[in-house]
Amino acid sequence: MDAVKLQRTYLDLTTPHVADACMRLGIPVRSAPMEMRPLWTGTHLVGRVCPARHYGSVDVFLEAIESSAPGDVMVVDNGGRRDEACVGDLVTLEVSLAGLSGIVIWGLHRDTTELRTIRLPVFSLGALPPGPQRLDPQDALALSSATCGEHLVTADDFVLGDDDGILFIPLARAGEVAELAASIRDTERYQAARMHLGTTFRRQARFDEYMATRRSDATHTFRQHLRAIGGAIEE
Repeated sequence: MDAVKLQRTYLDLTTPHVADACMRLGIPVRSAPMEMRPLWTGTHLVGRVCPARHYGSVDVFLEAIESSAPGDVMVVDNGGRRDEACVGDLVTLEVSLAGLSGIVIWGLHRDTTELRTIRLPVFSLGALPPGPQRLDPQDALALSSATCGEHLVTADDFVLGDDDGILFIPLARAGEVAELAASIRDTERYQAARMHLGTTFRRQARFDEYMATRRSDATHTFRQHLRAIGGAIEE
């Protein structure tokens, strides 16, 4: 799926919709650590992974941009370090000028005011004034993969991020994930609309039927019941 189609397909899908879809499809749900947050609320980010492992100098980011495509998301692996910021305003501007969709940092950023002015979506573990005071050797994997929390990602993955967090999904399965996520979204919106008009979720979910079945079959779960009637509140 190319960058434009990916953007259009996931424009109105949230990370909860997509996480539920991955679970139903048997795709491992790879989420970034919960501490990773966007710099402002209302952020929506989607794009193919452009990996870059940081070793103390910004040249790895410039090199990653050289091999990126518009619409990609730079995923910066700084090992989750809390003692240095690895991305600031100049790198963010360069990423923006190259047409990338945003930056996900397994580490810290700085120049927060400038980044909010640039307005390129950025997710990180937080802000810290000092930059790196080290220069470690760069290995051969610096531009081919990146870690984010416990997950290893490559250009075969894409990123979806919003106010609830970040997910990494196999690019090859983007279409089927989006189709199911859209179905879950539409079901939940319909359920919510009916609730606003006074129909409780218990009534919509035929909760009395579920309780009656459970009394005769203790192994019957609410999740099984919801799937049987087309509910989508949990997976």
